[in-house]
Amino acid sequence: MTSPLATVIAARPARSLRDAWVALAGLSAVFLFEMLDNSILNVALPTIGRDLHASTTALQWVTGAYAVVFGGLMLAFGAMADRFGRRRIMLAGLVLLGVASLATAFVSTVEQLIAVRVAMGVAAAMTTPGSLALSFRLFEEDELRVRATTLISTVGLVGLAIGPTAGGFVLAIAPWQVLLLVNVPIAVLAFFGVRLGIAADTPAELHRDPIDVAGAVLGTAAIVLALVAPTLFVNQGAGSGAPWAMASGAVLGLVLFYLRERSATYPLLDPKLVAHPLVSSGLAFKAAAGLATAGLGYLVTLQLQLDWGWTPALAAIGMLPQVVVLVAGGALIGPFVRRVGLGRAAWISAAAVVFGLAVYGSLSRFGYVWIAVALVLVAAGMRVVGVVAGVNVLRGLPANRTTIGAALTDTATEVTSGAGIAITGTILALVFTGPLTTPNWSAGQTSEFHLASTTAALTLTALAAALVAYGIIRTRHLRKESAA
Repeated sequence: MTSPLATVIAARPARSLRDAWVALAGLSAVFLFEMLDNSILNVALPTIGRDLHASTTALQWVTGAYAVVFGGLMLAFGAMADRFGRRRIMLAGLVLLGVASLATAFVSTVEQLIAVRVAMGVAAAMTTPGSLALSFRLFEEDELRVRATTLISTVGLVGLAIGPTAGGFVLAIAPWQVLLLVNVPIAVLAFFGVRLGIAADTPAELHRDPIDVAGAVLGTAAIVLALVAPTLFVNQGAGSGAPWAMASGAVLGLVLFYLRERSATYPLLDPKLVAHPLVSSGLAFKAAAGLATAGLGYLVTLQLQLDWGWTPALAAIGMLPQVVVLVAGGALIGPFVRRVGLGRAAWISAAAVVFGLAVYGSLSRFGYVWIAVALVLVAAGMRVVGVVAGVNVLRGLPANRTTIGAALTDTATEVTSGAGIAITGTILALVFTGPLTTPNWSAGQTSEFHLASTTAALTLTALAAALVAYGIIRTRHLRKESAA
């Protein structure tokens, strides 16, 4: 049965965030899980390694398996949600999340923990894209959609910010399993918020096209290979054949996926829809932000700890400008969008991310103040583009394709973030002599690191700038179409 509140929501779009508070609480809990999960678990990896006698590679897969499954399956589950019901798929994913999290209490080997993380990755792929698609559906006004998305993302970013600190305190008094068991009450809150606050999809909001199984397999394979390749580049180096084989497989899979979607009668992801100016520009801006943000975070962490010798705790403090802007900057998104409009807000914020990375690449060696400036610029740009570009993508799609659109934006961010780390790691491996973790670098190694970090940052800046330029061109094309 559909709840009375959900029936009201279905009959009348919400006129304010307060009208939809039950639904927004549930959707915020979904995003909180995604942001909190890996950040809180990373703190526990040394403890998990000792308790489960896990190797370094096995520990990497504790987090990596989740990320690969999550990123690889989002498109497939997004397509299913648009066919069988966004709310239905999300509720099923939340049940899986709760059960998988409870299973953590019975884990006794690292293999079992990896299996749990795979199940949680599946749950995340079922729920995360739906949080944007369902929040978009709650409102008819774009301003309310932006405010709702800002609220949901702010809750998640607070979880991301407090996760490591909270995890450290929990580990001081409780076993590491508690860090994953915390997902159980989050899943329960999300389940009832979505169940009571959002109506089931009506047939008019869905489509019944047959599922493109071949497209789903090719798309999933391409994304999985694209997500595994960066880890291999970082761990094995550019001189190994495995990462290049993975990267080549990802490119081949992407080409085959595109050809399949062009020829399929009922494509999983219609290229004509992706070509819409709002969709293609939004994806370009999200991709640019993902590429730049991942590269900057990786480079800053290495510079603070390995080049300058800061302790992990001090390095975490050094990243605070980024954290503060990400969490507090949500209050500025609404006024900024009202002032410049959704289209301008998207490209201006994406350009801010690129400019911040350029500041780091050009000036970071001259002192921490320039790193702080870069972190603030990138965080401010990412905070806005993460909301606005996602809303724009959904605005450019038919109502019965919004979930796969949300999945596509998340996938673009995941893949380009991995690419940013892979490019950075490859350049460092080519330029820096010896292992990066070698203590007491020589003057030559310090110089090599500076050259490598500058080269990597400016390379990513150029790539991200090209994506932003493409996005701006597409938005101009949209204005020309509107004028016509």
